[in-house]
Amino acid sequence: MERKGQIALVVGGASGLGAATVRRLHAAGVQVFIGDRNADVGNALASELGEGASFVPVDVTDEASVKAAVATAAAAGPLRIAVNTAGVGMAAKLLGRDGSPHDLGVFEMVMKINLFGTFNVLRYAAAAMAANEQLPSGERGVVINTASIAGYDGQIGQIAYASSKAGVIGMTLPAARDLMKNNIRVVTIAPGVFDTPLLAMLPAPAREALEATVPNPSRLGKPDEYAQLACAIIENGYLNGEVIRLDGALRMPPR
Repeated sequence: MERKGQIALVVGGASGLGAATVRRLHAAGVQVFIGDRNADVGNALASELGEGASFVPVDVTDEASVKAAVATAAAAGPLRIAVNTAGVGMAAKLLGRDGSPHDLGVFEMVMKINLFGTFNVLRYAAAAMAANEQLPSGERGVVINTASIAGYDGQIGQIAYASSKAGVIGMTLPAARDLMKNNIRVVTIAPGVFDTPLLAMLPAPAREALEATVPNPSRLGKPDEYAQLACAIIENGYLNGEVIRLDGALRMPPR
């Protein structure tokens, strides 16, 4: 699918991987809706980019919010691109130092945002795309979800996060198969350690230690590299039902 002239909704688009994707899409002539809970940052990005960029409030855990955001984007024309980067991380072991079990509320919260939230965006975006006229290529749209290599290589303290991302990985192929008659593709990116606002809060020694674990190139991933891959997925109409690791050949150690 050619990007220019299309309409896209990027959820979690106000910062990090999402913001980088918004910038790349906008530069390619895509009309982008920046979906996020942070209205201040989202509106600031939309103002910076100018015409062709708009902020729309969305909370992935709230069905009505997701439905409204998708409807807003689809009202501007056929919604053909949806990218979901919204997510949260939380560190807690299955048993605490005192032997107490993992907090169920924390586990539910991570699952609700990372897995249920992804599913919410996927289902409403797919419903909107199914009503689109087919492009000359036969496509109606593409949904790109975001997992993590933790979904494969979950570390100590990542049981909630790894489980949620493994769920996103697991839904990719059945979603693509469910939507095959609708000519809607579903692809997931599983990033490694990326230079996002969350990692920027770490002290320099901790960041350097993370960089040293990446085989090649031995550095943190750049958000624009995620965005570059997202754009390649959009343009390659034969790429479907796949989870792509973007991690510099990193396989996460236990710690």
